[in-house]
Amino acid sequence: MKQKNTSGHGGLARRWSLRTAALIGVFLLVLITSITLMVRHFAYDGVRQQLYGRGRAITQIYHGDGESWYQMAPVLVQSADGDKDVAMAAVDENGTVLSASDSSVASASLGDDFQKALESKDGWASWTGTFPDGDYGMAVTLLLKNESGQVYGGVRYFTSLGSASATVLWACLGMIGGGLLLMGAILLVSRRFVRQLTGPLKEINLTASRIAQGDFNIRLEKKKDDEIGELCDAINDMAVSLDTMENMKNEFISSVSHELRTPLTAIKGWAETMQCGTMDDETFDRGMSIIIRESERLSGIVEELLDFSRMQSGKMKTNMEKTDLLEELGETVYLFSDRAKAEHKFLLYEPPKALPPVYGDGNRLRQVFVNIIDNALKYTDEGGTVNVSARSDGDFIYIVVADNGCGIPAEHLPNVKRKFYKANQTIRGSGIGLALADEIIALHAGVLQIDSREHLGTVVTITIPTYDNFQRQRAKIHG
Repeated sequence: MKQKNTSGHGGLARRWSLRTAALIGVFLLVLITSITLMVRHFAYDGVRQQLYGRGRAITQIYHGDGESWYQMAPVLVQSADGDKDVAMAAVDENGTVLSASDSSVASASLGDDFQKALESKDGWASWTGTFPDGDYGMAVTLLLKNESGQVYGGVRYFTSLGSASATVLWACLGMIGGGLLLMGAILLVSRRFVRQLTGPLKEINLTASRIAQGDFNIRLEKKKDDEIGELCDAINDMAVSLDTMENMKNEFISSVSHELRTPLTAIKGWAETMQCGTMDDETFDRGMSIIIRESERLSGIVEELLDFSRMQSGKMKTNMEKTDLLEELGETVYLFSDRAKAEHKFLLYEPPKALPPVYGDGNRLRQVFVNIIDNALKYTDEGGTVNVSARSDGDFIYIVVADNGCGIPAEHLPNVKRKFYKANQTIRGSGIGLALADEIIALHAGVLQIDSREHLGTVVTITIPTYDNFQRQRAKIHG
């Protein structure tokens, strides 16, 4: 049988790694993007607050009007001219530049921070964008107001965001690198973990395949006391059960073959003898009796096999009706009376005066009684006793078949109702009679119980609900 590869391409380990990588990748992408935006926000906000602080210092110190501002603006700009990182511009009430420390960024049309400052309650605003020289930067405008609250000018500060952007970039690259290392570590650990799973699973798969091919002696080694260990125990138990069932099946086939061969041999032998035409009437009648008896025995074996097949497929049918159990039991005991006498055994039966009816199939129940009494006589030695009794407590009927035969060893007793099982291989029988009887009694909502002690005998108790009790229980279920 060709084995599927569970560790290579398309295997569990590869699928686990791909899905884990995808999940971690999406998580890290969202996380890194969120952190990068936060770092960018804090970095840019720090620059904004720095520029705002410079402008705020001027607006708090300088108090004047529009005319004095025209005179003071060049002086203030000249004092800030030495700062290489920050450029300053002084504007009038319309945003027109009066003086600037860097002419390249002094244009009044550069950004909308002046207009936003006019619209804001606090009198200041910021703008980020690209400067004429191509550098990405920020501008902050603070307005100057007189005592009546009218705007007569303002100051604008400009600075490049290159340093802040570089900080954000390095932070982003650092997080990406850390994320890749984390992803690699998680994938390495998860792959190792998956291999620890797929290794035993591959071994389990190979073992299961060998069991499927009929090798029931193979066993799995339980390495850890976990779910995989429990699976190994379950497969080992399954192999033991299958091995037992296989042995019982082989013994069943052997027993059935022997059971079929015996009557067929007798029938064929007597038929050939009778064909010669040289026997007297007494011998002829004796031969015909044996042929009829063995044919009935052969028919019974075949019918038992057919019933077993129906039981296995769940197609066993019963003709349930109000039935006189006492009549079926009495006829069965009478059927075995001659056999018991011929085998020098005692078949005792004291029928009760009356038993309440049951809801069941008379033919199937008689089949159970035949099987139980046949087994009792079969396992009882010459001179032994088989005692049959029946009683009722109003709700249930109890049929007891007790013998003082060889009994059943304690180690075999739990298995005697299993299909194909035979506790004593030296006694004729197919090994399905008790399994079939147990199934029939279960269909009648009853119980078949077997108690036995080796060398002392066996007691079989059949418990079946009475007709009235059965109807009450069915009414409760449906009602």
